[in-house]
Amino acid sequence: MKLRAGGRLKSLACDTEVIVIRAPAGDVEVACGGAPMTLDANGDRVDLDDSLAAGTLLGKRYVNEGGEVELLCVKAGKGTLQLDGAALLIKQAKPLPSSD
Repeated sequence: MKLRAGGRLKSLACDTEVIVIRAPAGDVEVACGGAPMTLDANGDRVDLDDSLAAGTLLGKRYVNEGGEVELLCVKAGKGTLQLDGAALLIKQAKPLPSSD
């Protein structure tokens, strides 16, 4: 699937919903809980893969290791977000410079 910044993806395995903040140029597969995410919430629901049930946190940004993809969680769920089979990581805040 080709991602666009501002696009909203919904999980078929749990309640997770994300908004695309940064998207790569090519096609990628975004999954949650072992099932591909979709633009249309009316797809066939699938069972959550228990090995991919670490959960998503509301308001957190998820990125891949290279930083090409960034997703903002707008509805929490039980599934683990993945990009092309690799789990996404919670984006860490940048440290502020010292005020001294």
